[in-house]
Amino acid sequence: MRDSILYRCRRTWLWLAFLLCSSTPALGAENADTLTLKKALALTLTHNPQFYQYRFSSEALNAQRQTNALRPALALELEVENVAGSGSSNQGLDAAETTLALSSAIELGGKRQARLSYADARINQVEWEQQAATLDVLGALTEVYIEGLATQANIQLAEESLALSQSLLKTVKTRSARGATPEAEVMRAQAALTRAEIRLAALQEQFERHKVQLVRFWGETTANFATLEGSLYNFAATNSFDQLYARVQTSPAIQVLASEARIRDAQVTLARANGRSDLSWRVGVKRFEETGGSAFTAGLSIPLFSGKRSNGEVKAALANRNAVDYAQKDRLLQLHARLFEAWSLRKQSITAANLTQKVAIPALEKALRLTTEGFENGRYRYLDLIAAQEELLASKQALIDAATTALVSQALIEKLTSEALNP
Repeated sequence: MRDSILYRCRRTWLWLAFLLCSSTPALGAENADTLTLKKALALTLTHNPQFYQYRFSSEALNAQRQTNALRPALALELEVENVAGSGSSNQGLDAAETTLALSSAIELGGKRQARLSYADARINQVEWEQQAATLDVLGALTEVYIEGLATQANIQLAEESLALSQSLLKTVKTRSARGATPEAEVMRAQAALTRAEIRLAALQEQFERHKVQLVRFWGETTANFATLEGSLYNFAATNSFDQLYARVQTSPAIQVLASEARIRDAQVTLARANGRSDLSWRVGVKRFEETGGSAFTAGLSIPLFSGKRSNGEVKAALANRNAVDYAQKDRLLQLHARLFEAWSLRKQSITAANLTQKVAIPALEKALRLTTEGFENGRYRYLDLIAAQEELLASKQALIDAATTALVSQALIEKLTSEALNP
């Protein structure tokens, strides 16, 4: 069962792994210095410590089920009477009466079947909890991976910013040497170069932190890869919200509550079964030492008024069962809100990323080129060139942020629905 659960969860996330990696053939999986999302998912499914906890929980519940399946135990009784009394009874063992009996109980009300149904419901719940936990872990892994890709893209952008700052400083120094630019602008260009170097170093350290966050998903502390493979700019087709919400209603998050309802139903049945008194029986043989004779004995015990004692337990079980229905409704409302937020944010982010990539950035690149030529010819000021560079870099940063938000939202949607957007 564990293998089938993990297979379904693995299939959900491999589509996003394909999207991230499909456009980067230069960073092939054969490169040992490069980590792919597919490999990260496989390592996590195999080695994540959290998944093994459910194996032991399942083993414990199955062992408990074996216990619940047992019928009432038999008891062997030995009873000796009229031994070492006083008066006429003080005859040692000569007048002893020895009874050897076998006793047990007859369960009424379907108690054994109720116990088995309760155990089966708990086992089923653990299986759904495992699947939900698997989706949570893989979703968290995918989010960290996407953030790592975003940091890689930001590092490339910071390197571009550094190159622009270096080029600008060189140009300003040349113009300053000819007396065409004040010395103050050289100092400002030098400061801008320093800021670019600081940002690049900070992003490189941030990427190292992302690498450590990734490897902890498969129980390691040191990353043996240098880069992540993937592209931020591949998006799956957008499904309608109603289709996605229909998937949510059968997702593991809801199935966990459904299994909780089955547990509560089993508890109600068990409480009612416990209200039926069991019959205790006893059969045996009594030996009379004084006469050397023996006699057959039998007994039946029926508790009185025991049904009233279980009324409170039944009412408590029913109350707990009713509470699960409202918890499930509340959970569905929460999932509806989270899903709609992720769906809307993803749609908005994809639109923003596409417009920024196809319209804004090409226009700003042309504007920077024209401004640079004009600055070198003395037709534009230093501030004009700085503004053109910053606008272009800001748009590229906005593209990275929008693409990251779209992919993180997609990962959340797939976690909530437990299915790929475009399988």
